[in-house]
Amino acid sequence: MFLSPFHQATPAGIRISPQQASRFAKEVAGDFNPIHDPDAKRFCVPGDLLFSLALDRYGLHRRMGFSFSGMVGPDVTLIFPEGDEERFAIADAKGKKYLQVERAEERTLDRELIEAFARAYVAFSGRNFPYILVPLMAERQVMLNPDRPLVIYESMSFDLDRLDFSQPRLELAASRLEVQGRRGDVWLEFHVLAEAGKIGTGRKKLVLSGLQPYDAARVQGLVEALLARQHKYLPA
Repeated sequence: MFLSPFHQATPAGIRISPQQASRFAKEVAGDFNPIHDPDAKRFCVPGDLLFSLALDRYGLHRRMGFSFSGMVGPDVTLIFPEGDEERFAIADAKGKKYLQVERAEERTLDRELIEAFARAYVAFSGRNFPYILVPLMAERQVMLNPDRPLVIYESMSFDLDRLDFSQPRLELAASRLEVQGRRGDVWLEFHVLAEAGKIGTGRKKLVLSGLQPYDAARVQGLVEALLARQHKYLPA
């Protein structure tokens, strides 16, 4: 299972160390957001890792939705409930909910297909910054706080036409940024493609906080710092 290096299954539940979360973010998702660094003051587990673990545990349904209600800190024990409910929550031992999952229609438990779909999604997700978000910010003339850039993964859903496909990949279909004071809501529409063409659609919502007036030089500095982190971790 490709997720084995990125979590520990214990009798009490699933635990994810900061080192495991950071490796997943960088090596699988290509996500170099400092908030996923093991020593980050506001460290959190990547939402894409929780999504991938949910697919691995429950299978891939034709229709699924994921809504995040909290950020998972270091070494939190997560309980993935048993059962066949269409809607359920992944929470910790104290009942704090972190991820709401909805599922409907047919399901596949094909391990290779589930891994391929998870990898395709997290690869798309890892490109959100800077390749999608920076042009949106330039268009709306706002930017993240370079000293404390915070992008919150709020929700994602998809609807697949069928489950007998291979070689999935995701392609951006449309994007928009709605600004409300210092907060920005980003909507990303995507197509799910496979060997025979388009097989589904999806939607993702991100929340940007602490927005400031756009400064091209500072945004470029933020992008260069992120790319430098990437090149340092993954040398050519």
